[in-house]
Amino acid sequence: MRNLTIRSLIVLALTATAAAAQSNVTRIIVPFGAGGVQDILARAISAELGAALGRSVIVENRAGAGGTIGTASVAKAAPDGHMLILSAASHTIAGSLYANLPYDPIRDFTGVAHIGTVEYVLMVSAALPARTVREFIDYAKANPGKLNYTTAGSGTATHLSMAYFAGLAGIDMVHVPYKATNEAVNEVVAGRSQAVIAANIGALAFVKDARVRMLGVTSAKRSKFLPELPTLAEAGVPGYEFDSWLGLLGPTGIPVSTQEQINAAVGTLLKDPVILDRLAKQGIEPKALSLEAFNALLRTDFAKMARVVKASGARIE
Repeated sequence: MRNLTIRSLIVLALTATAAAAQSNVTRIIVPFGAGGVQDILARAISAELGAALGRSVIVENRAGAGGTIGTASVAKAAPDGHMLILSAASHTIAGSLYANLPYDPIRDFTGVAHIGTVEYVLMVSAALPARTVREFIDYAKANPGKLNYTTAGSGTATHLSMAYFAGLAGIDMVHVPYKATNEAVNEVVAGRSQAVIAANIGALAFVKDARVRMLGVTSAKRSKFLPELPTLAEAGVPGYEFDSWLGLLGPTGIPVSTQEQINAAVGTLLKDPVILDRLAKQGIEPKALSLEAFNALLRTDFAKMARVVKASGARIE
């Protein structure tokens, strides 16, 4: 009996130690593979965020199903601030794109820290004769169903942005999904795919690469990172606009004091010249928002993306 008691005490002590260690760790879930905008951003701020919060911050990739697998895991996590997700527009897109989503993008999440915004770039293979957006549209119309475009997965921003573009431009292309933005871009660089719409983070490295051509940006105004490129709206697709917010979300129910701590820590990071330089190199426009403003943005973007999904005709059963 005495040995059993000792063993029980040891188990309890080890359990308590593990729980204490776990409570001193925050996991940032990236719902896509390595190399994408969310992955690189999460890793760019994790060490400094951990120092600001006084605990370890670990980045963990949980890719699959257009980001919904990793997102669902966070929706089910304990609302204690120790599991967050680095999200983007694909989060609000999912609510209208998927027929049977296992979570509600708004009701089941709380926005704890807005980090910034990112634009997307239409890139095409240099093997195509097209050198402008208009020429690309004309070429695609002359070859319906013969061109393909790659994405970071069905339901992601890279998918919807192109489906929306194709719908407004009146062109027919084949969708080829991958698990990460860098994989999608590499297919175009290698000439195995004809087009991709990638976030600045995935495009800037190829500005001088002769194997691809950058034709335009998706934002309402020209990008400060690629000022020579026209917007897609001014280059041949009137009314087209698509960009993405980036931020940390957690499951609904996180104590307000914990939300405020994380929000303040990120706000401080966005004043750090080292962090700002890292974000600029990835094509991210930094912008801190209050908790109220960020959650209002999520609701507004959810409604906006519902309209974009409807206009694109995209739907995943």
